[in-house]
Amino acid sequence: MSGAQGHALRRMILTRIGLGLGTLWLISVLVFLAVSLLPGDIAQQVLGQSATPETVAAFRRELGLDRPIVYRYLDWVGGIVQGDFGQSLANGRPVSELLAGRLGNTLFLAGYAAVIAVPLAVVLGLLAALWRGSWFDRVINTLTLSAISFPEFFIAYILMYWLSVRLGIFPSMASFGPRPDLWDMLTRAFLPAVTLVLVVTAHMMRMTRAAVVNVLGAPYIAMARLKGASNSRVVVRHALPNALAPVINVIALNVAWLITGVVIVEVVFVYPGLGQLMVDSVTNRDLAVVQACALIFAAVYISLNLLADVLAIATNPRLLHPR
Repeated sequence: MSGAQGHALRRMILTRIGLGLGTLWLISVLVFLAVSLLPGDIAQQVLGQSATPETVAAFRRELGLDRPIVYRYLDWVGGIVQGDFGQSLANGRPVSELLAGRLGNTLFLAGYAAVIAVPLAVVLGLLAALWRGSWFDRVINTLTLSAISFPEFFIAYILMYWLSVRLGIFPSMASFGPRPDLWDMLTRAFLPAVTLVLVVTAHMMRMTRAAVVNVLGAPYIAMARLKGASNSRVVVRHALPNALAPVINVIALNVAWLITGVVIVEVVFVYPGLGQLMVDSVTNRDLAVVQACALIFAAVYISLNLLADVLAIATNPRLLHPR
């Protein structure tokens, strides 16, 4: 990459970071407003119906709920900038302490699924492009369309029924103790990881196939064939490198989904991740935890989108100068 291209890439990265921070700020406003405007009185719900009006009013003052919403938002954002997400209403513990372990579990599950899904999707996409129109291509496309059509919870319950209830190979509940070893985590997280793999592999595989097939119509591919290059060499050495930009984008988006879209899977398998914590906090009206979880999911998604843009341009610098 030349100096001019490097300068353009740095400028693009700074622009994307600025847009990402602006988007994250807008999401923080929407999250705070959505949580604050939930029906019902959070103070009354936490204290119970037997609480006196004086006790409820005192608790509202303690939580700052008697202050205007603008000041409450500014206090919340100011605390987040300093690394303080507030206190949990359910147990009084710091929210950051609750998030630390749960976020690690969610990242472990997402990484577990990504390690399986990404190579599998790329290989299947390359083989489908290499043998496009064959029985293999038709079978793979049918299976991927079927996987996309089924919701995650349906796939999760089918896997749970066959691999846990009927065969007893893997545990149906993915919860584990406070200090599990790696093998225990891999075993208990296998079913939720496979559920995620079946969902995201279809998207990545179809995009890989489409990108490679699109490149195969280029003139330089025809020249490589005229020079006697084999079909597999044409696909792997010539087509794939030039199709990496859309493939990287779809992989990054699906990895982002693995982290931010695991809520349903974590709830089905009772996996102790950030999604399960968010659902429990919504049930308990633990607003500070709900807001923190939503903001973390948004930050992860925006960051991975930024990384996808940078990697796509690094593999194809022509994207810096769109025509």
